[in-house]
Amino acid sequence: MRLSISHETTYHYEDPVRASIQYLRLTPHDSERQHVLSWQLDLPRPVRAQVDPFGNILHVLTLDDPHDAIIIGARGQVDIDELREAEHESQSAFPFLRSTRLTEPDEALRLFADQHCHQRRDRSALIDLMHALNQSMVYTPGATDVDTCAAQAFAGRAGVCQDHTHAFLACARSLGIPARYVSGYLYTEDSTHLASHAWAEAWLDDAWYSFDVTNQLARPERHLKLAVGLDYLDACPVRGMRRGGGHEQMHAKVFVAPTPVLSVQQQ
Repeated sequence: MRLSISHETTYHYEDPVRASIQYLRLTPHDSERQHVLSWQLDLPRPVRAQVDPFGNILHVLTLDDPHDAIIIGARGQVDIDELREAEHESQSAFPFLRSTRLTEPDEALRLFADQHCHQRRDRSALIDLMHALNQSMVYTPGATDVDTCAAQAFAGRAGVCQDHTHAFLACARSLGIPARYVSGYLYTEDSTHLASHAWAEAWLDDAWYSFDVTNQLARPERHLKLAVGLDYLDACPVRGMRRGGGHEQMHAKVFVAPTPVLSVQQQ
């Protein structure tokens, strides 16, 4: 499947911002499952790409002059291999056993993981865990915020894709299975569904397998990966700091659509 993506994030500030810095993980890279045909960022000033410790493509946008708005755009086309279920990497998966403040499992999450996986440490066990978390945590926009940790969202029995992913990571790591947070895009025919998305990957049989708790999907057929990390803070597409500005308003527009692949006929 070939996906076309358009993603624009706009920040408006009540007062002029004296200076700001934005960490952008908005650029996908080639892998066994996806091939980037074209991609570009539309930014207020040219920025050089670098690679962060998790292998993500990172751009750091620094604005030293006063400004009352920032517009960040990303667009391109990516081919997705719909048949590939797992991805292999040369980097060690063991760092993804480490918990963070957002993914630290409490006793309730540890017990939940044990109840649904028992002694099993395979893909079928994590698929069962994925379904169980979906049933236990109702998708409820506004029930949590970006600072809500896995234990809090699980106790509240509600959250969004970020919370579903954090809870899955907490459970998987408590079972001794490396797992990581993934940010990216999801194509769906449902126009009410947010195209910007988050899901989990777990290291099983020397490969990374996807687990989308929100949509109960264990095959990443329509998922386009942007970045990975230990939690949301490592992998979120846009994260920044500023001096001044007062109240902030943020608006994001994301469009993901399939693009026909034209075959070339030989003469």
